[in-house]
Amino acid sequence: MKRRTFLSGAAAVGVGGALAAPAIAQARKEMIIVSAYPRDFPGIGISVQRLVKRITDLSNGQIQTTYFAAGERVGAFDVLDEVASGNSQAYVASDYYFTGKHPAYVYFSTVPFGMVASELNAWVKYGGGQELWDELAGSFGVKTELCSNTGTQAGGWFKKEINSPDDLKGLKMRIPGLGGVVMSKLGVSTVALPGGQIYENLASGTIEATEWIGPYNDYFMKFYEAARYYYTGGMHEPGTAACLGMNTSWYGTLSQWEKDVIRAACLEENANSYEELVALNGDYLSKLVNEHGVEVREFNDELWDAFGEASTEAFAELREHSEIAARIDDSYQAFLRKSGGMMSAFEGTFVRQRNRVLGI
Repeated sequence: MKRRTFLSGAAAVGVGGALAAPAIAQARKEMIIVSAYPRDFPGIGISVQRLVKRITDLSNGQIQTTYFAAGERVGAFDVLDEVASGNSQAYVASDYYFTGKHPAYVYFSTVPFGMVASELNAWVKYGGGQELWDELAGSFGVKTELCSNTGTQAGGWFKKEINSPDDLKGLKMRIPGLGGVVMSKLGVSTVALPGGQIYENLASGTIEATEWIGPYNDYFMKFYEAARYYYTGGMHEPGTAACLGMNTSWYGTLSQWEKDVIRAACLEENANSYEELVALNGDYLSKLVNEHGVEVREFNDELWDAFGEASTEAFAELREHSEIAARIDDSYQAFLRKSGGMMSAFEGTFVRQRNRVLGI
């Protein structure tokens, strides 16, 4: 390689991993980002803070970010309105928090019996999902980019064992999104609470069960102090995404280079957030069991069948909401069936046989 070619390539990366700035200097952009998650919260809270810093670093200071965690500027569930109004330039949240605006938002976060993280990423990037998301979010004045994923979430924390659908009737549980709709159909009294309010409600008995994320995140919430039984592999959130949602008017003022910087930071953190949980969830599940006496359970087939029947009803109702909801569901379900068959035949077969041979 010629020395001149090498140096020009190195300059394109820039100092400290920054992307090369455009030849003509532009005025710095101010970017206020509000979040649906607590500050310094292990896992998803820290992920947001990494993303915020990375946007400024990657742009070499061209985009100056200011961050407000949940409750510091607006409430966790108010971040979409805050950004749509133009008071802040961007939010980070899971879009299923906004089903009151439009129920089809759930498809771009997570749905029962839906896509795992890799499938959702593939659908959004290569299966037409981003275009549908742009149409939906654009109607509320927002442009979105995937920026994190928690993987397959735990079924939740329960004060009592759940052995049949009858055990769910009358249960008070914190569970948002379409998963909450499914549980409601099975007799659960569901509530939507931001992360910072879950523990106090579980400890006081206001709720009797909750789902959150997975062992690493849940460990720091100390749910084990209030609920004994921890169910793995929930049907409700197989690969939960969060996004960076930007005010479309502000986004329209960005140069292509600035848009590329933001997208690059989002793509990087989308991978980081998931990989961090893959690395840590096993360790923290062991801590929950060995240090705190948590009893790990899984839902039996009778419960899974009941979840499936209720999910079918929920999807049918969602499709009837609007023409765009039906189109999004068509695209999502078609991609899921294609990717699900492939994953079962290849990844599914391999993991099952690998674990059998290795005794995992």
